[in-house]
Amino acid sequence: MRLTIDEYSKYFKMSKEMIHSKLKAKKLNYIIENGTTYLIVTKRSVDAQKHQEIHEELTQAKNGAQTQTPTQPQVPQTTKPTVATVLGLYQRENKHLKAKIVELEAKIDKLISDKEQMLRDERDKIEKLYALKDEQLKNILELINKKITLESQKNSLHAISHAYADDIEELSIEEKIPPIKSDQPKFVELSPYLKSLDLKSYERKMIKKRFLSALNNDVRIVQQNGRIYLDFSKYDYSDLLAH
Repeated sequence: MRLTIDEYSKYFKMSKEMIHSKLKAKKLNYIIENGTTYLIVTKRSVDAQKHQEIHEELTQAKNGAQTQTPTQPQVPQTTKPTVATVLGLYQRENKHLKAKIVELEAKIDKLISDKEQMLRDERDKIEKLYALKDEQLKNILELINKKITLESQKNSLHAISHAYADDIEELSIEEKIPPIKSDQPKFVELSPYLKSLDLKSYERKMIKKRFLSALNNDVRIVQQNGRIYLDFSKYDYSDLLAH
């Protein structure tokens, strides 16, 4: 069934401007006969009931026109579309659809390619980030191991030095104790005795302070006329003479 633009606008409630726009976009099938544009309406494009209604209205309109104007010369009926015309329409529509499909496939391929490239870039960023983190973690672990090693060595040296501290101190004290000369007098005054030894001034003062501090509590120290005397025949003063 074919309709003029006015009839198509009436039955399908569509403006003529919209119809012309669809014709330009090749969204409607049409033929041109004797300068008149006819739109092809098939059963597939509309439901059967709507198609029957349009057909009945067109038939009634034609019959009424014939009844009202019997003397009007009949307009020669236009020829029905041939099979070749319909095939041509379907071929044009098919060609248009194929072009759309190719265009859509190209867009889909581009989207897939862009998506894959984006995923590859993201993967490269993640790999670089993890490589950097691994390198930083490796450096931190190396620093920790070095620190632990240094602490262990320091603790070992501290333990060794603590273990031998007493022995070293005893040896130092023994080395600093001046030997008692065999020919020195058994009962001597402290000041002249210290001067006879090879001692420095601050060492003599330190020893004198030590004797004065122990004067009232140590029976080995004898004081007469404000002077301190040592009795080597009875006592050992090595602890007080150490320097």
